[in-house]
Amino acid sequence: MTVAIVQFGGSNCDRDARRALAHLDIDAELVWHEDGLPADPTGIMLPGGFSYGDYLRAGAIAANSPIMAEIREAADDGVPVLGVCNGAQIGSESRLTPGAFTTNASARFQCERVHVRVENADTPWTANYEEGEVVELPIAHGEGRFEVTDDHLAELNDENRILFRYCDETGAVTDEANPNGSKENVAGVLGHSKNVAVLMPHPERISLPDIGGTDGQGILRGFET
Repeated sequence: MTVAIVQFGGSNCDRDARRALAHLDIDAELVWHEDGLPADPTGIMLPGGFSYGDYLRAGAIAANSPIMAEIREAADDGVPVLGVCNGAQIGSESRLTPGAFTTNASARFQCERVHVRVENADTPWTANYEEGEVVELPIAHGEGRFEVTDDHLAELNDENRILFRYCDETGAVTDEANPNGSKENVAGVLGHSKNVAVLMPHPERISLPDIGGTDGQGILRGFET
């Protein structure tokens, strides 16, 4: 089992992701985007960071890298694909997932721990949680506000493609618990199939017991399916 962690100019959570996966005995390798995907990866991760300095829009330049066509093809073949933070922005910009991530409602970079509620536990990324379970995860972004048209949001709700919503520690989804102004408190969504997901919080930053907790491990274990 080898997960390809795709690096772009400005990626900075790639090694964190590899270490977190190694802790779970999931093999992973760093892959420079210009080199293309290795043969038959068992998973693909688009890590966090500031690809190309977030010029134009966060994730917009990386989304046009030739490797993204390979990633879309792999996703269509059922390979698990996970985008985290900047990787989520790349995923939405490349149309792996619907919607867009834009400037936080506060217009500030926000780095803090938040709570999210599991909305759909019937996916590889959430199978280790219960529906309605509250998970603590860190965020670190300036453009994390999820926006989508009302019609597409209704489609996401109808098809149960919302993975996580920002909530308080009791699981209540409130405006106060929404750190960036995301529509309907959405923190993570699925693509057209369950093997593709993006989310703004960082599971790799809360997957090692010696540096603050393990709530994110269940998400990364999606690569084991």
